[in-house]
Amino acid sequence: MGRFHRHEDGTEHSHEHEHETGDHSGYETGTERVQVLERIFGENDKTAAANRAALSASGVRTVNLMSSPGAGKTTLLRETLSRLAGEKRVGIVEGDIETSIDADRLAGFGASVALVNTGNGFGGECHLDAPMVASALPRLPLADLDLVLIENVGNLVCPAEFDVGEDARAMVYSITEGEEKPLKYPVMFRSCQLVLVNKIDLLPHLDFDLDGFLANLRQVNPAADILQVSARTGEGVDGWVDWLRKI
Repeated sequence: MGRFHRHEDGTEHSHEHEHETGDHSGYETGTERVQVLERIFGENDKTAAANRAALSASGVRTVNLMSSPGAGKTTLLRETLSRLAGEKRVGIVEGDIETSIDADRLAGFGASVALVNTGNGFGGECHLDAPMVASALPRLPLADLDLVLIENVGNLVCPAEFDVGEDARAMVYSITEGEEKPLKYPVMFRSCQLVLVNKIDLLPHLDFDLDGFLANLRQVNPAADILQVSARTGEGVDGWVDWLRKI
């Protein structure tokens, strides 16, 4: 028995062994399921390459911004747009399962915003994939942009498994989530070039081991850049904006 899994380097395999955590007999992968998933990832990667080519042809750099729900991506993007106003022409691909709440929060900051609701024709997926991003790109004036920021659906697992055509990946991690998360959910932490440790203004009020978190993060991704920020107060956000200028 086993389950199919895709690594952040694009390799795929099924787990064909029993774990000591219970009976997983209801999750037999099977050759047919593996082949279907391989086709899904293969088609996704073709579309991701086309997205990347279209963005590059327009001279646009693209960042896939991921996190769990409520970590602070939208607040960070508001601060980002304020700092880049008049310097960079920015487009946003806003991913959510339902509603335009986050897209509406970004209105009025000078960015072009293309909303993708995965509940509308995409099966309510908990991530953006390359075809979803491809559906959004024609609604952005790519020829007039310098930077596209993709705010992925809030989820700490699935978004990291899908290439969407980005040049770089970053994630927002909130200290309210606990210091063990890099060990429990390593795929996203490992796949990112930058981890923004958000809500550090709450450190005096939480029982959070910052050094322990950083050690856990280094264990799964020794090469990641790390920035400590508070999107709510603006602390540290300039470092993130400088990182965007260099990609």
